[in-house]
Amino acid sequence: MKPGRISMTARGVASRRAAHQILDDEPKVLDDPIAVPLLGSEFYADPERHADPRSRAFRAWMVARSRFTEDCLAEAVAGGVDQYVLLGAGLDTFAYRNPFPALRVFEVDVPAMQEWKREMLKAASIAEPANLTFIPLDFEHQTLASALDEAGLDKARPAFFSWLGVIPYLTLSAFRSTLDLIAAMPAGSGVAFDYSLVYEELSPRLIPAAKALAARVAAAGEPFQLFFRSEQMENELHSAGFGRIEQMDSMDLNACYFAGRMDGLALPEEGLGKLASAWV
Repeated sequence: MKPGRISMTARGVASRRAAHQILDDEPKVLDDPIAVPLLGSEFYADPERHADPRSRAFRAWMVARSRFTEDCLAEAVAGGVDQYVLLGAGLDTFAYRNPFPALRVFEVDVPAMQEWKREMLKAASIAEPANLTFIPLDFEHQTLASALDEAGLDKARPAFFSWLGVIPYLTLSAFRSTLDLIAAMPAGSGVAFDYSLVYEELSPRLIPAAKALAARVAAAGEPFQLFFRSEQMENELHSAGFGRIEQMDSMDLNACYFAGRMDGLALPEEGLGKLASAWV
């Protein structure tokens, strides 16, 4: 995304997390009391539109990836981590419902996106916590490393990174440079992220859906450009220096987060991407 643009895909992601709070049964996969207020009074979770199988699948994916990331963060905090960096934070709400008083949160995004989010927070009377730092990153004029330094991230202490909904839009070199930065953090640091699978790793019936999704985001001005094989991602993470690595496909996520749900919310048996966590 260009520095001066607001991401419409971020709005779509936020609307699906909010719809989960309204339309799906308890227990929520992602319990997020900020999601609906943040979007304002104009937000409406249309039950008919959100009942569409494709819409339900996307909603399940969005809440599962956030839940997975926050579960990994909780593990990191239990191990002593007290810094959390959200790369491409978008309209993520964790900082405003943070259950860890000692955890510093850094939200990294392009300036226009952060300005828009802060306007939305103000309009919804959602306070910006004292332990939150916004990092407006104009990547055309500044590196991620220098922005984190200026914001006060302590690189002598471990940190956990969230990197959701970003990797498909990157170049391979940008992906690797960010991995290298995280892998250079002290032991105990980690990252959770999602990524898109190459078409060759998808079953033939899924390729039209993958191409349709790519066309929609390209039409919104945010084209996909980076895809991986599962084995290739494993190799990328090991090459960067990460130790423990976990990859989760749709079936793994269904077992963790959707088993036994009375409303039938779940991911399709085969998805277009995977979630991963990697630890230093």
